[in-house]
Amino acid sequence: MSSWQCPYCGHLSVFEKIQKKDNEFAISADTKYGALVFESWVNVCPNPECKEFTYASRVSSAELVGGFYHATKEIESWVNRPNGQYKQFPDYVPAPILADYKEAVLIKDLSPKASATLSRRCLQGMIRNVWNVKPARLVDEIKAIEGQIESGMWKAIDAIRNIGNIGAHMENDINVIVDVDPDEAEMLIGLLELLIQEWYIERHERQLRVEAITALAAEKKAMKQAR
Repeated sequence: MSSWQCPYCGHLSVFEKIQKKDNEFAISADTKYGALVFESWVNVCPNPECKEFTYASRVSSAELVGGFYHATKEIESWVNRPNGQYKQFPDYVPAPILADYKEAVLIKDLSPKASATLSRRCLQGMIRNVWNVKPARLVDEIKAIEGQIESGMWKAIDAIRNIGNIGAHMENDINVIVDVDPDEAEMLIGLLELLIQEWYIERHERQLRVEAITALAAEKKAMKQAR
């Protein structure tokens, strides 16, 4: 059996046991690919606190076999829901940070420069939100948290900060657009995803574990006192 992870809540399930629906139809139109087969899939998260659904589709060339069209070669596929380009993060991550992150991802291919500007603003927003640094240039704010964050995270930030165009980006006002390469814009997005995971999600989950242990200890103590 295979596993399936909900992209919204992260819940792991046995794929064969989740609610799902698939559908397909074929057309024999005179396209450059010949006949076409269209397929779509919907999966429903079984987590009662989530119940989100995913939707994906695909179009392929087709050949007629035994009176039915069968897909032969994929032409294109899409993740229609959630948007397959950006990661889904919990809503306890501040909305402005998620908005800048998503927009940076969506515009990355069209305009790496604009994407990098949004990523820089998102990074600055996270540093100010999580570490309460005094507003300044992004490069100065990064230096201000050097001794506060885990060494691995600092190495990741510092490595990207020292890349030519990205480094220039961080020394300018966050609204100044600086030329960057597409792969540099991609690296910035990767850094944002890493930091959102570490600074928000891991912290949140750790806090939940601490609260669970504290509550259990208090319950045990109350039971002993009641005897």
